Amino acid sequence: MSNKEAYIRLPHRALVFVGDGRKALFLLNEGDGLNPRLKVQQAFEDENPPTREQGSDKPGRALFRTQPNRSAMEQTDWHDIEKHRFARTVAGALDRLLRELQADRLVVVAPPRTLADLRRSFSPAVQKSIVAELAKDLTGLSASDISEYLASRS
Repeated sequence: MSNKEAYIRLPHRALVFVGDGRKALFLLNEGDGLNPRLKVQQAFEDENPPTREQGSDKPGRALFRTQPNRSAMEQTDWHDIEKHRFARTVAGALDRLLRELQADRLVVVAPPRTLADLRRSFSPAVQKSIVAELAKDLTGLSASDISEYLASRS
């Protein structure tokens, strides 16, 4: 983590992004730093079945002219590819929502791998508005539970 604080009090009208590789919530703090009250602004959910359900072919085999043996190729992980694509999609949606709401503060909560994908996909404007990042998966919680969790971390 760079110069961003691990835990902060959520400022009024701060946007909170909670997501993983399959689900994303955009929440706006309508409360204050001591008593956050998060309201869902937008939600995304991606259908991403396991790789075995997305691809039906076996992995390929490579034959080199100089060697009589063949070697197996690694199977494409379609599930993982879709997670990366989803992170890019929600990063773009986050950029648009920040402009629409004229929010200048952003808190990002995502598992470590998703957080890395998001960082690579954020526009400079989004990067500038980030005041805190938390490497945690909170997508299974309700908006009120997320509020309580973040309030207990301040």
